[in-house]
Amino acid sequence: MRIAGAALNQIPFDWQNNLRNIEEAIKQAKAQGVELLCLPELCLTGYNCEDLFLSDWLPEAALAHLQQIRPWTQGILVCVGLPVRLHGRTYNTACVLRDGEILGFAAKQFLANDGVHYEPRFFVSWKAGTTAQFTWEGEEYTIGDLVFEHKGVKFGFEICEDAWRPAADRPAGRLIPRGVQLIVNPSASHFAMSKTDQRYHIVLEASRDYRCTYLYANLLGNESGRTIYDGEILVARNGHLITRNQLMSFKEVDLECTDVDFEVDLPIAEEITPLPTPDEYRELNQALSLGLFDYLRKAHSRGFVLSLSGGADSCMCAVSVAEMVRLGVAELGAAEFMRRSGCFSAEDITNLAGEVDAGFAKVLNRENSGSQPSAAAPGTAQVTQEAVGRTATQPPQAAQFATANKPLVERLLTCAYQGTVNSSDDTYLSAKELADSIGAVFFDWTIDDEVKGYVGKIEHALGRPLTWQTDDLALQNIQARVRAPGIWLVANVKNCLLITTSNRSEASVGYCTMDGDTAGSISPIAGVDKYFVKLWLRWAQQELGYLALARVNNLEPTAELRPLEEKQTDERDLMPYPMLNHIERLAFYNRLSPQQTLATLVEENPNTDSELLKTYVKRFYSLWSRNQWKRERYAPSFHLDDYNVDPRSWLRFPILSGGYHEELNAL
Repeated sequence: MRIAGAALNQIPFDWQNNLRNIEEAIKQAKAQGVELLCLPELCLTGYNCEDLFLSDWLPEAALAHLQQIRPWTQGILVCVGLPVRLHGRTYNTACVLRDGEILGFAAKQFLANDGVHYEPRFFVSWKAGTTAQFTWEGEEYTIGDLVFEHKGVKFGFEICEDAWRPAADRPAGRLIPRGVQLIVNPSASHFAMSKTDQRYHIVLEASRDYRCTYLYANLLGNESGRTIYDGEILVARNGHLITRNQLMSFKEVDLECTDVDFEVDLPIAEEITPLPTPDEYRELNQALSLGLFDYLRKAHSRGFVLSLSGGADSCMCAVSVAEMVRLGVAELGAAEFMRRSGCFSAEDITNLAGEVDAGFAKVLNRENSGSQPSAAAPGTAQVTQEAVGRTATQPPQAAQFATANKPLVERLLTCAYQGTVNSSDDTYLSAKELADSIGAVFFDWTIDDEVKGYVGKIEHALGRPLTWQTDDLALQNIQARVRAPGIWLVANVKNCLLITTSNRSEASVGYCTMDGDTAGSISPIAGVDKYFVKLWLRWAQQELGYLALARVNNLEPTAELRPLEEKQTDERDLMPYPMLNHIERLAFYNRLSPQQTLATLVEENPNTDSELLKTYVKRFYSLWSRNQWKRERYAPSFHLDDYNVDPRSWLRFPILSGGYHEELNAL
């Protein structure tokens, strides 16, 4: 049997978009002779409809739209994900259709309730071994723990979380005794760095342990704002990988098919062949690029605006937009990339696509002639201290393509450096050189007059001068806050999304100015810690060839809000970033108390003064507690790591609390 999975780039309750992608997937499958096609979890409605799953109308509308799919299934069996609501309870199901008929609805038995998932709020688990009937528009359907048969092959379902449960619980163990040869898994499994390795082992080990064929298909893209899906498709049999696709496609439909002979025994794999060690720098680059592209087009915006300070965070955001263009054009071609983005007119596409494609052709010709070092798979090596220290003498392929894309980047990214008397030449040059190298529009203005105006008004109102000795934080904050109106104005005039550049480390301790550097429509790197940001920029310079990053990679992170003679740095204000990140992980990923966190640090750092470690622990927990209100107000951010501190997606925490006072005093 020729079986296939299709990753779909869907949008919550955008029926036209979702049905179009489903129809296209079925057309592609039929054209390739596919007999059984698995589409992702909840692909008809979109996975992230949130509390709308609790309504009566959304599941009802899903059933109504399901009828449009029925005629498309002539000559093929298709599995489509949608919610079904019965007696005030909503179930997460996979509907099986064949030859225009609905054969039944397999219901999810285990609901994800950790990390970014809150499924028990919306859905009810289906009890294993049970089925029920329901009637809709005069037709009766079966729902529940079902086994289906197609062309002599019996198959059943594990829907996403079902497969992540211990072997004693998961449905697969109950399906095999019922004669099932094929397990189908429609999923909406969010992206996190290195997570693909976990999925790979779950699928291959299940196919080995249950001696079956396993078909897995995931959602694709930035579906609804925060969560990104990598579109992974896996087929395994008896512990052997049969097929696996390229992740993070810019396509709306990514289909992978393979032939499986169910009558021929395949030896059971003694060991699972491991995947190459995931390159998290490259993974993050692909996720950010696809996440930004989907956010841009689904928000119906015209591009991005960025307050480019020349520091690490803003430089990473700028490079990410350039990489969005490079990777998107490389896969789709310039014309299709421009059309899909929604930011270009038909005339623009006619005039610019040829220029960009010609630039690509020149790069490819140089690559093929061997006149430049090849970097067809940039970033396949982990960043080492040796690699970080090297200087690339020739930009590898990625940066050359970025140069070819300058006409598109110029239309999609506008940057501004907003200097003060406390800004340095280093950060200005860092910002300008990077913007020029990628082709972004670059503005440069100062905000000293605006700062003086606000300070003067308040000094007059209070009847006293504001000084660095008495009003340090206020004088820092007003500089960051005054930068917001101008850059917002540019974004409004251009009808663009304003990028805010906060990282996870700053969010944890509130090292930011609300309505200042946090102002923006989207915060793409707020799920990544500052130390990783610094390493990623070195990787982008070395492996992707963004040589203009050399200046920022030689700077210490600094807010540049105090007078230059004070030599302000982030780590002097806070603590070393690796230490901050480790405390954060112990506190909220490992969920340790302040006492447990300190004990762990003391054990791990026997040569470090325990009083200094205690100071760091107290500082972190205190700053964390008092700054929850800031995290509640951050712009939407992408989930990129195995955890984040966004209260809307991963980590809930009270705005008002005891602030760990008793726990910290006990230290």
